[in-house]
Amino acid sequence: MAVNNERDVYTVARLNREARMILEAGIPPVWVEGEISNFAAPSSGHWYFTLKDRDAQIRCAMFRARNLQVGFRPRDGQLLTVRGRVSLYEPRGDYQLIAEQMEDAGEGALRREFERLKAKLSAEGLFDDALKRPLPLMPRRIAVITSPTGAAVRDVLHILARRFPPAAVLVHPVPVQGAAAAEAIIAALQEAGARGDCDVVILARGGGSIEDLWSFNDERVARAIRRSPLPVVTGIGHEIDFTIADFAADLRAPTPSGAAELVVPDRASLLEGLRATLQRLQLSMRRQLTHTGHRHEALAARLQRAHPGARLAQQTQRLDELDLRLRAGWTNRLLRITQRLTLAQRALQAVSPLATLERGYAIATGPAGEAVTDAARLAAGEELTLRFARGSATATVTKIQTGTAE
Repeated sequence: MAVNNERDVYTVARLNREARMILEAGIPPVWVEGEISNFAAPSSGHWYFTLKDRDAQIRCAMFRARNLQVGFRPRDGQLLTVRGRVSLYEPRGDYQLIAEQMEDAGEGALRREFERLKAKLSAEGLFDDALKRPLPLMPRRIAVITSPTGAAVRDVLHILARRFPPAAVLVHPVPVQGAAAAEAIIAALQEAGARGDCDVVILARGGGSIEDLWSFNDERVARAIRRSPLPVVTGIGHEIDFTIADFAADLRAPTPSGAAELVVPDRASLLEGLRATLQRLQLSMRRQLTHTGHRHEALAARLQRAHPGARLAQQTQRLDELDLRLRAGWTNRLLRITQRLTLAQRALQAVSPLATLERGYAIATGPAGEAVTDAARLAAGEELTLRFARGSATATVTKIQTGTAE
């Protein structure tokens, strides 16, 4: 039987490397809670420290890219909750935790409670948008629930007075942190709703840690907000701070000052809007008046043209024109008739016996008044009437001579 005398001899580096690989592959990222000690922050920006409890300790490293997101600088003796990957520092063979997240242990527990309560109330529908009430456009009176001594109340009152002086403000003073805060806030919400003289509620508090703001994460406060008959606007902490009260409120502002700005309109903007509206109204009225004036003038002109008096005047003018035309026509016709009459008269005078009489001739008529044109028809002794150009005479026939006169 052959014996294999070859041995696989590891170097220390190889052993540490494979141990690191086994640790990193075999243990998923974990949360570890412990007290921090031996904290060091060299110029590289990385953090090195030890987490320990009563029975053991582990070395930890948190590289700069991760610790920039922590938001606080840990201190020795602080109780932390760290999430990280188990690894091994090969050059020294040190077993260690590579930290990726870090929270204050007390704060971490509060955040977990916050997320639990948020999920619970959200599942109940307490945060539904359909429950949100609209804010009054111009509130007559505003209830402010906050600490009477903090900066928040001064900021809120200053902004309300500057933006919309007509609105009255009723401050309900309450503690905003501590054991009695939640009950006081609930009582103030109930009182503001019961009074019936306010239109909207501002629930405000300045910034602070999660422990400082914890009264606003109370489930009873959230339910009191939803029971309030008045719309509630929250302005709690800083812009990055969110509380359960914010989700339950009808509207959340990032700060107390922001809440005051949301609740009332800006007087200057309103006045400017009113001025602009007045200018548009005046311009519209001027245009309407101008249009109406033109229309009135057009209607008056049409009425004037259609007025019976105007038509009568036109008919009178037409009558005068026809009268003038008739007169002119008759005058022209009369002139023509007169001219024709004159011509006829002249022609008649040319052939008139009277004209002949003027030349010394006479007209002889018989007893019956007939004109005598033939002497043969006369008898001796017969009387004739001789008519001259002027006057007449009676003659007796004494001699008759027949034949053609020469």
